[in-house]
Amino acid sequence: MTKPPMLTAQQALDHLLSHAQPVGESENLPMQAALGRILAENVNSLVDVPPMDNTSMDGYAVRTADTQNSGSVLKIAQRIPAGSVGTTLEPGTAARIFTGAPVPVGADAVVMQEDCNIPVGSTDQVQVNIVPVVSQWIRRRGEDLTAGKTALRAGTFLRPQELGVAASAGLTHLNVKRRVKVAAFFTGDELSLPGEPLKPGGIYNSNRDTLLACLKSLGCDATDFGIVPDNLHATRETLRKASKDHDLIITSGGVSVGEEDHIKPAVTAEGRLDLWQIAIKPGKPLAFGAVRRSDESSQSSQGEAWFMGLPGNPVSSFVTFLLFVRPFILKLQGRDANTPQSYPMRADFDWLKADRRNEFLRVKINAQGGLDLFPNQSSGVLTSASWGDGLVDCPPGQPIKSGDIVKYIPFNALLS
Repeated sequence: MTKPPMLTAQQALDHLLSHAQPVGESENLPMQAALGRILAENVNSLVDVPPMDNTSMDGYAVRTADTQNSGSVLKIAQRIPAGSVGTTLEPGTAARIFTGAPVPVGADAVVMQEDCNIPVGSTDQVQVNIVPVVSQWIRRRGEDLTAGKTALRAGTFLRPQELGVAASAGLTHLNVKRRVKVAAFFTGDELSLPGEPLKPGGIYNSNRDTLLACLKSLGCDATDFGIVPDNLHATRETLRKASKDHDLIITSGGVSVGEEDHIKPAVTAEGRLDLWQIAIKPGKPLAFGAVRRSDESSQSSQGEAWFMGLPGNPVSSFVTFLLFVRPFILKLQGRDANTPQSYPMRADFDWLKADRRNEFLRVKINAQGGLDLFPNQSSGVLTSASWGDGLVDCPPGQPIKSGDIVKYIPFNALLS
């Protein structure tokens, strides 16, 4: 019997995202508590921003009709600091004005103080040494935001600059999506936690700290169920516990087809499973499905928790999280963008042993603006990801020669 062809990375991602639906619940938070959260609804400005015409420079507010020639001399009729409101500017006069102050009625330009001087012996006159144009150095009312119009859209990831926009719009609280709840556990009798003595033939569990940190970097509520013994009963029991109050369960290890790989039969018994082999390297095995909830009172919908099983090799686990789990979580969060950005960059290396699978190579930007390749691309060498600052997306069967333009995906675009 012929095996079906492996899914491409894009086919696998499309399949995952077709199932993910944003969580429905939201909460109203004070501005600073909303940092790093996802906006649940459109935000409309309560005010015009700025609320009035104001100056962006220290200088003099003038009427351009009075300053048609360089060297025009005007009487200084008023002084307007920020936080004050001047009077109507009369013809032949100027107003000393400071950054942020309202432009007085009648003025149609501001001349910065560097382009002016006070005539010798005068205390109430200013000489304008340029010919200003209408609206020069004036920020118009509502040029940033207009009252009643959308300032931020639902699905926006709230960074410091978005909080600033919301504050300028007059808001004190924001309605945000609740955090996505993710349970994680790790299979392998050979695993020990750092600080414990290593078992004979054992290794320390690096995936636990890597994946939990990835979840936290995405703003998830992550629950660590620890290392689960390599047997079907323990795996099923942990899946039942993890499904109760979580939107998603992720595991690392046990997703291949060996006798000690219990994820597939456990998930099949406790729910449903699509198990595929993705045509990528590193990270061919990946499991996706759902686990039934025994407690239907859980706040998450549909009576089941999504499940994603990652490979056990540390680089494979890390890369498949970035390429598949992260976009899935972003869609659960309701974010308006969930696929990674890539950039064309120059390869300063040769990769001539092209694989039939789509490869993701660990690279680093060098001082010349090109990409260097980590010399050992094994799926067990996690230092390649620590050394590197991104991945090269190398298509199947395509060698890379130094000087070629390749598709570069930076890690910092994959970890937020």
